Amino acid sequence: MEVASFSVDHDRMLRGVYVSRKDKVGDEILTTFDIRMKLPNKEPVLDNPAIHTLEHLMAVYLRSEKNWADKVIYVGPMGCRTGMYLILKGDLESCDIIDLLKDTFKYAADFEGDVPAAQSKQCGNYLDHNLVFAKYEAKKYYDEVLSDIKEENMIYPA
Repeated sequence: MEVASFSVDHDRMLRGVYVSRKDKVGDEILTTFDIRMKLPNKEPVLDNPAIHTLEHLMAVYLRSEKNWADKVIYVGPMGCRTGMYLILKGDLESCDIIDLLKDTFKYAADFEGDVPAAQSKQCGNYLDHNLVFAKYEAKKYYDEVLSDIKEENMIYPA
């Protein structure tokens, strides 16, 4: 069985927002987005506490965003720690969610206060968070990728 994400040329991949796959589930199409925050194999990956905090911040924002909350299926880190996966209901393209991601990453970059759901009753690894690094990574991705995203940052390399 071929795994689609393993067929992408990671040596040529840029940071960006990519459609990773589309799956039909019942009458719905689910679109999985590859939110690539780091150049694979070329720069340090996101550290665990930062990506964990970013996951919490993104989950809170996306699941409370009035136009998208009912479309959010999943948001979470990639195993390689170079970005996040976002699964949304709908037959969508990268350009459809750029404004949503801009708002999401701006929220994360500007977040003040306690990390949401970072208590032992709410989180399986509640001590593994770093808000300072999560905010840094969110701002970096917003400034360097999302703020002026190009077509080459939304289409997987052949």
